[in-house]
Amino acid sequence: MSENKLADLSTEFAIKILKLTDSMKGHYSLTNQLERSGTSIGANIREAKYAHSKADFIAKLQISLKECYETEYWLELMEKSELLSNNTTKPLIHDCGVIRKLLVASINTTKQNAKK
Repeated sequence: MSENKLADLSTEFAIKILKLTDSMKGHYSLTNQLERSGTSIGANIREAKYAHSKADFIAKLQISLKECYETEYWLELMEKSELLSNNTTKPLIHDCGVIRKLLVASINTTKQNAKK
């Protein structure tokens, strides 16, 4: 899958996260964490496009991957604490999982190509 597709998916995901957090009342610290991690995914993917080296490119994608895991955590926490419903979190966790899988594939491909 192209890097542009990954960038597009992460931007669409960030917009969904921003709309969700904008609609939530209270629990500022939790919504702030969700907003920061959910939007950081795409920011680091974009930064990777201008990496100084393959190692820098991989590092940026790995940061995005960590942010995916963190975002999934906040969504799961909010669901389990009943701040958000399963109907709200399930599609976002799915989208985050899709981005995560693409990141893992991109990281692995880049690592393999770097060995050649």
